Amino acid sequence: MNMEQREQSTSYTKTILFLSLTVWLVVMNTTMFNVALPNVLKEFSLAPSEGAWIVSGYSIVLAICTITYTRLADYLPIRRLLILGISIFGVASFAGFFAQSFLWLLVSRLFQAVGAAAIPGLSMVFAGRFVPLERRGRALAMVASASSLGFGLGPVVGGVITDYLSWNYLFLITLCVLIMIPILYRHLPTEGTRKGYFDIAGGLLTGVGITFFLLFISTFHWYYFVGGIVFLGALWIRMNKITLPFIQPALIRDKGYRQLLYMSFLGFATHFAILIVMPLMLQHVFEKNPTTVGFIIFPGAMLSAVAAIYVGKLIDRYGNMKVMLFAHILLILSTIIFYFLSPINEYMIMLGYMFTSFGFSSLSSSSTNEVSRVMSKDLIASGIGVKQLTHFVGSASGSVLGGIIVEMGGATFEVNAFQNTFLVLIGLMTVSLLLLGLYRKHITL
Repeated sequence: MNMEQREQSTSYTKTILFLSLTVWLVVMNTTMFNVALPNVLKEFSLAPSEGAWIVSGYSIVLAICTITYTRLADYLPIRRLLILGISIFGVASFAGFFAQSFLWLLVSRLFQAVGAAAIPGLSMVFAGRFVPLERRGRALAMVASASSLGFGLGPVVGGVITDYLSWNYLFLITLCVLIMIPILYRHLPTEGTRKGYFDIAGGLLTGVGITFFLLFISTFHWYYFVGGIVFLGALWIRMNKITLPFIQPALIRDKGYRQLLYMSFLGFATHFAILIVMPLMLQHVFEKNPTTVGFIIFPGAMLSAVAAIYVGKLIDRYGNMKVMLFAHILLILSTIIFYFLSPINEYMIMLGYMFTSFGFSSLSSSSTNEVSRVMSKDLIASGIGVKQLTHFVGSASGSVLGGIIVEMGGATFEVNAFQNTFLVLIGLMTVSLLLLGLYRKHITL
């Protein structure tokens, strides 16, 4: 490596660091509201499945807008898109502080998601596009580590603010992300605008189809299912008719890529179902306040944040397959711990989440690195974008699923209702492990 390459590598490392800080602030915004959810349910007299839309609705918009930003990154500079996203996020945070109704709160959260969507996806695209393959695993792991730290600090910060002030003040914390605008403007590379076509109709079909799908999961009304089939079917027809569709059909036809998407979906659904169920269980079974809930969740996420740095080194040294297998083992073990040991005391919940958070971070970074490895350079942005879409659809599905299963156990929040949720999650991660085995066979053929 010559001097110029070393300087460029150092510059990219700094940029990844600043992007990771921004990702940390955005992800923390998600989990702060998970801890505040019981208070929001009480204040607005909502059922758990209704209140879960604060999380799942955020994830839906995040999913749709993430792939929009990553598709636009094929034509527009990453720097311009990131600054736009951060600005929208900041304005929505300011508006959310004054929310006095559930609708106002929900709309503020949705606009936060519109802006926040630019940050995780484009950070991954930057790593896939600019960081050399031999160092890409560490770069992606740094972003994953920031996400884990955000997941960990979010409940602590959210719990303290909710206990001593109000959930409205959570919006003020997220305003800090505006500080990153001048820093990222300076460090992100200058890119030119490229000619291209953006499929607006395809984006709308994707968004409406996914929304119908998630409405079906939360209500089980057949007409939402039919609506989802109609819109996603129309999307598939459009994908195969135009030259530059919103989602590239080459991605969907790739069997190995689809298997990676399925695993990502199941991993995110499991993680977010646990993030919804844990605060409810700690409050209703063990009678813990939001601050205590945050401190119980915090050690697991901190362990994951620290370990993610080493996960990147493991990816670069041993490859993605071994790390993905390790991640599945951790996630299955965590769901088993939750099922059998969580009723004993709150410390078993703390232990279970330590395995969950570490496994989730490992799966996220290794599977994303695998996508950047198997995709051609022209498809990396689209491939990561669709994978990010899958992440957020999985997180929204997991949030709603966790709320529904607990709610089915009755209004008294018995221990059995929470155990039923963990039993379903054991099944989901077992299916994901089987998919990993199929993917391994696919890539060795």
